Amino acid sequence: MESTIRLIDLLGAGALLIWGLRLIKAGVLSGFGAALRQGIATGTRTRLRAVLSGFLVTLSLQSSTATAVITASFAGRGLIGGGRAQAVMLGANVGTALAAVVLSLDLHWLASVFVLVGVVLSIRARQASARGLGKAVLGLGLMLLALRLMGEVTAPLHGSELMARILDGLGAAPVFALLFAAGLAVAATSSLAAVLLVAFLAQAGAVPPFLVLIFVAGANIGGAVPPWLGTLREGVAATRLTLANLMVRLCGGLLLSLFAHPLAPLLQNLVPGESLALITHLAFNLALLVVFLPLTGPLARLMERLLPEVADAEAEVSYLDESSLATPSLALAGAAREVLRMGDQVGEMLESNLEAMRRDLPEGKRTIAQLDDSVDAKLRAVKFYLARLRGMPLDESEARRCNEVMSYALNIEHIGDIIDHYLSEIAEKRMARRVRFSAQGMAELTEFYEITLSNLRLAQSVFLTRDVELARQLITAKVSVREVEEVSSARHMARIDARLPETMDTSSLHLDILRDLRRINSHLATAAYPVLEEIGALRKSRLRSPPKKLREGERLEKDPAH
Repeated sequence: MESTIRLIDLLGAGALLIWGLRLIKAGVLSGFGAALRQGIATGTRTRLRAVLSGFLVTLSLQSSTATAVITASFAGRGLIGGGRAQAVMLGANVGTALAAVVLSLDLHWLASVFVLVGVVLSIRARQASARGLGKAVLGLGLMLLALRLMGEVTAPLHGSELMARILDGLGAAPVFALLFAAGLAVAATSSLAAVLLVAFLAQAGAVPPFLVLIFVAGANIGGAVPPWLGTLREGVAATRLTLANLMVRLCGGLLLSLFAHPLAPLLQNLVPGESLALITHLAFNLALLVVFLPLTGPLARLMERLLPEVADAEAEVSYLDESSLATPSLALAGAAREVLRMGDQVGEMLESNLEAMRRDLPEGKRTIAQLDDSVDAKLRAVKFYLARLRGMPLDESEARRCNEVMSYALNIEHIGDIIDHYLSEIAEKRMARRVRFSAQGMAELTEFYEITLSNLRLAQSVFLTRDVELARQLITAKVSVREVEEVSSARHMARIDARLPETMDTSSLHLDILRDLRRINSHLATAAYPVLEEIGALRKSRLRSPPKKLREGERLEKDPAH
């Protein structure tokens, strides 16, 4: 019973270690994610610089998995070549191995200090960078606390019958031991946590040296699986990178496992028993760096052959970067850029529809329908992306911007529907009836379309910059649109009174277009509302205040003037 309790305590300490790792990663990404991503993007001009950038970023994040996902997202966009991206991964692997060595030092006395400082910074800090730093320091404190608990729990395990039976079974089946360690790293989404656990078991003398080497090999293989799984939907270029990293670790891990028995006594003579797992882990990744760094180019070309690019003329690169979700400011910027692309496509729909009003354009409806389908698909992607982002810890301004992005995206999609389901149908009716607008009517409609396109560009600018003056211009433009509609309607009725044949044939079409363009402009004006509401420059109601006597409860006599 005592052995079982100690095993549960060990698993609990391991869980706390994993949670601390995740806190460090989340804190560093939320506070300094932009700088780290910039470091990876700009620090890959040569293979050696790429190795160094991967090494430093991983030391900061305590996670080669996070570095892999960020690098894969850059590779998926063509910002980093396959060879240099693989060099980043080799440096990241060394970084996580060195982090394990540093954490194994006798720093347990700092655990309480880091927890205290981390909690204070997380609660009291106002800036995102300071809060992120506090979360990272708290995570480091929890990791040190978990390591201290592991040391206390594993010390008596040497004489544990249950542990002895488990390790005897794994030692008799090295393949299963390799899979067990790999599964542990996959479950923890970190080879670092798995190697630290093995290191403490080895320090307690519970694990024979050859089994330590097999566990280290399995942890390295398993640590490459989560990045690969996480990039399967990120495009072929991103998948190539993480799959190549998995293959590199798999080759190294299998070789280490095959030679574990003859290598164990040799390493045991060179390295103290309590440091065997950590030094083996570091030496393993340094060996992979030395062997595969000159081969990053051929390895990238091999992956291009194994995973060829699928030709897809309609495929688009999305700004919804999965690796940015841990950094809300970056994720919101990407989502905003994706919504701006929706607005650009709606602009193309308007221009195409105007051309269909001017002349017969049979393919116009099909073009608009395809663009509307693309807008709908982008909206779905943005909704799911923002829903995942809302699950992250957001401050007040980030939550507000998240709602703004979603609201503007919905309005843009509604505009696309108006063009596709109404204005496009009007153009089809005009062509089917073989009628044309009068010269004056077409000039008025063209002017209205151009005003709408101008307001769309203005709304895009307001959404992107949140400029107060531009927001005021957009609201003013909405009033002008109403005047344009009224003037055009009056002129149209005058032409009907004059019995102009072209006007009589297109009367209902002309008025429907005016109505739909006004609806579009109303949707565009909503981009200004959050900006003006924030500074208190927008009234909640356009209703005029009631007369003073009515407000005071006095009876208002009926008057035709009222």
